[in-house]
Amino acid sequence: MNYNRINNIIGWLCGLIATTVYVLTAERTTSFWDTGEFIASAYKMQIVHQPGAPLFLMLQNVFSNLAFGNPERIAFWMNVGSAISSGLTIVFLFWSITALARKVVWKSGTELTDSGLIRIMGAGVVGALAYTFSDTFWFSAVESEVYAMSSLCTAVVFWAILKWEATANEPGADKWLLFIAYMMGLSIGVHLLNLLAIPAIALVIYFRRTQKATTAGAVKALLIGCLVVAVVLWGVIQYLIKFAAYFDLFFVNTLGLGFGSGVVVFALLVIGATVYGIWYSIKQAKPLLNVILLSFAFIVFGYSSFAMILIRAKANPTLNNSDPDNAFSFLSYLNREQYGDEPKFKGPYFDSRPIDIKYEGNIYRKGPERYEVAGQNFSYVYDRETIFPRIYSTREASHQQYYRSYLNLGENERPTFGDNLRFFFSYQVGHMYGRYFLWNFAGRQNDQQGHGDLTTGNWVSGIKFIDQLHVGGQDALPESQLKDPSYNRYYFLPLILGLIGAFWHFKRRQRDAGVVGLLFFMTGLAIVLYLNQSPLQPRERDYAYAGSFYAFAIWIGLGVLGISDWLTKRLSARTAGIVAAAIGLLAGPVILAKDGWDDHDRSQKFLARDIARNYLESCAPNAILFTYGDNDTYPLWYVQEVENIRPDVRVVNLSLLSADWYVRQMTEKVNEADALPINIPNEKYVKGVRDVIYYHDAKIPGSVELKNIVALMLSDNPNDKRQLRSDQPENFLPTKNLQLTISRDDVIKNGVVPVAWQDSIVDVMQWTYNQDYVTRAELAMMAVLVNNNWERPIYFATTVPSSNFMGLDKYLVSEGFALRLMPIDMQQNTSQGLVNADAVYDHVMNKYVWGNIKNSPYLDPESYRMISLILNNIYAAPAEALLAEGKKEEARKLLNDALEKMPERIYRIMDAYGYSFLSESLYATGETERANALVERNVKYLEDQLRYYAAIAESKPNLEMQNIQYSMFTLNRFSETAKEYGQEELSERVSNIFAQYEAKFFGGMPSN
Repeated sequence: MNYNRINNIIGWLCGLIATTVYVLTAERTTSFWDTGEFIASAYKMQIVHQPGAPLFLMLQNVFSNLAFGNPERIAFWMNVGSAISSGLTIVFLFWSITALARKVVWKSGTELTDSGLIRIMGAGVVGALAYTFSDTFWFSAVESEVYAMSSLCTAVVFWAILKWEATANEPGADKWLLFIAYMMGLSIGVHLLNLLAIPAIALVIYFRRTQKATTAGAVKALLIGCLVVAVVLWGVIQYLIKFAAYFDLFFVNTLGLGFGSGVVVFALLVIGATVYGIWYSIKQAKPLLNVILLSFAFIVFGYSSFAMILIRAKANPTLNNSDPDNAFSFLSYLNREQYGDEPKFKGPYFDSRPIDIKYEGNIYRKGPERYEVAGQNFSYVYDRETIFPRIYSTREASHQQYYRSYLNLGENERPTFGDNLRFFFSYQVGHMYGRYFLWNFAGRQNDQQGHGDLTTGNWVSGIKFIDQLHVGGQDALPESQLKDPSYNRYYFLPLILGLIGAFWHFKRRQRDAGVVGLLFFMTGLAIVLYLNQSPLQPRERDYAYAGSFYAFAIWIGLGVLGISDWLTKRLSARTAGIVAAAIGLLAGPVILAKDGWDDHDRSQKFLARDIARNYLESCAPNAILFTYGDNDTYPLWYVQEVENIRPDVRVVNLSLLSADWYVRQMTEKVNEADALPINIPNEKYVKGVRDVIYYHDAKIPGSVELKNIVALMLSDNPNDKRQLRSDQPENFLPTKNLQLTISRDDVIKNGVVPVAWQDSIVDVMQWTYNQDYVTRAELAMMAVLVNNNWERPIYFATTVPSSNFMGLDKYLVSEGFALRLMPIDMQQNTSQGLVNADAVYDHVMNKYVWGNIKNSPYLDPESYRMISLILNNIYAAPAEALLAEGKKEEARKLLNDALEKMPERIYRIMDAYGYSFLSESLYATGETERANALVERNVKYLEDQLRYYAAIAESKPNLEMQNIQYSMFTLNRFSETAKEYGQEELSERVSNIFAQYEAKFFGGMPSN
């Protein structure tokens, strides 16, 4: 009883410490990436991207109520929800470590000594708090993302199987197995990572139920565990819904009953069969069958949280990803069909070419009265394929270039299976897992995303000779990196502690160590095998492996026992336990917290929310704003849906606009934003109809009116179609030379163009379409252009790739964070394109807010990546335009605002390049002293970077050549700018630095 009380108290205390840390360091509003979508969707019970997280959303909705009606606090309280989930994870981790330690330290039938208690509790505290302050887990703990709650689910089920093991011979012990099954079902509504604990659970059950365990038996148990994962992952999650969908297809299309009737019948059959099976198992005294069926029932019961998706999709909320309101759209949603699949067992090389198409069954969509065939699933057959494909991505040229560069393959050299394995071990295992693992337990160079170079995102240790081999060593690292909050040095101490724990565990309790090792593998390397990641991921993916780091934290805790065993040869058992715990605390939690706090404290960072506000404030009232990626969309959804900022702007994500369900949603009013003027009947763009319209040159002279092109592409007249890529006639794009006739009166009446530019309004906009195909996205955009009549302002976010402009680039004018479509014929008024300087000046001085970007002690990568965009688009280019217009005072105020609002720290070379434009304009406005100070600061940064590149070049010449050239170009620009404005001494100093490194890197040859 005393042990249990102490175990509970210290476990809860560890959880309290963790929760307090996470609440203190939590972001006070939304973050970048998925949190904006999650917060907005949880607040209003909406549908997030596939495959959904309904239980997470419902629980986060509970936390939103703690804001008591203050919309600006809703995000914070949802972040607190993640903090509490993470704190509870630490509680269950502590209890799991002490349960494992107790089995070794406290022998059955003996009395627990004080020294044994100290050792057990010390192990629990060290392991739990080490994971508390680990890089990956801490990052997810302070934002409203699914990974904190997913970790809690994993922690609970692993703790529960240890509870079952401890009481397996007692009556009713199998209730723990049913509890685990229910938690597994619930976890599906959060994230699927928890399922990977099942093989480890299977091993625990085997070892506990078997009198004499064998290797063959353990392997068999492991295979059964993997089979259970497959049954849950595919059988329960996918095939239950698939069977329900095809039942519905039969009942609707064959029997003529209403939509959903087949789903109801199928559900009743499943419930009836399960109830009967449970009754039969009791009546026939079949306990194993009883546990299996009850477990199935509890998994399905937990999985039923997905009913929220169907219910809310029926309500058609503002955010309704995939519109999964019927059996087949729901099945597509769960299967993540929007994202496609990566090959697992067989697939192409990156240079393989498709030679055939393999069709694999119909795709169905919901029609007015029945399900209709929307097309067929298919896959390509390639000329070269391999087993275990790892260098497979044929979709993007950048991927293929990266494969060749990484594997040192010539332009026409074909990859081999050896290259395939080399990429797997070096990149997927080493770079995309091993690097993340060492971030957490050895140290981290910086938080810049790394793609295999020596200067960004690597692990470091703080041990000079090791880091010298790895990234150039501490003496070579630039000052900016040494002062970077994300430069964390752990000197391998947490790693060593964990390895001591692992060796000790395998030596003293091999079975338990095997279970922890299996959990470590399944949540780490097994995910590497399953995900099969292609290169150039949009962000670091360490969050996917948090479960693996959780398992290693168990061994970090057990490392205390390994150290204490060694110390007992020299000290008393009690003293050895105390000293071992102290060593463990210093080598684990203390060093992790010391170096990790500054780069995990997001309590003073508000940039994601405020940048989203700035995007919207860049737009005129009732605007249409086209966005493209996660970070220029999700934060905007958050500020509109939660904080009610600029709900009149219709945000249109071009990545989603290719889907028929999204186009339909755009034709409906949302909040205060009117529907898009898309007058295309639904049946002309539903799934399977006009998915892609290809270009076929019809040799039409001149430019063709856009409305006629749209009409042709929408025509059902056989004479307006051609047989191009299939056996059936299809619509096509006959020319890329497009035009839009302009009503000058409409343009002026609606204030589309500044008064000073009205003489530049054209009678006809003419442009060349820039793609060889038209998707629904472009078709919808064309319809908007045709039908809008300049009544609503049309914008593209500055972060939208130019390939999505449809060739309209010359008609896009910067008004800050958004480019406005204007029917004008003007030469560029800045070196970076057309800028409406007066509009940007007004936005910057009166509307924009900067999220404490200057004073926040830590900025995450997505935040500081915005700095160069801000410097160039929001300050430098408008200042250049204002100076060209003779508005010197306005330009001076704008530039001084940049110096006051932007951080003094330079994060990347691109920032220095942005500051070079700023310095030029400062000189032009007479702010010579400030311009000189800006040049000095940036030149010092660039010189520091070049010194580092020179140190790298001693052993690896040309590795950082792109960074070297960019740094040299920027350095030279500063020199020339200073010289142009009479700063001869400064220019000469910068020029000498340039010449020094030009000789070093290029042997005196010009660097450009």
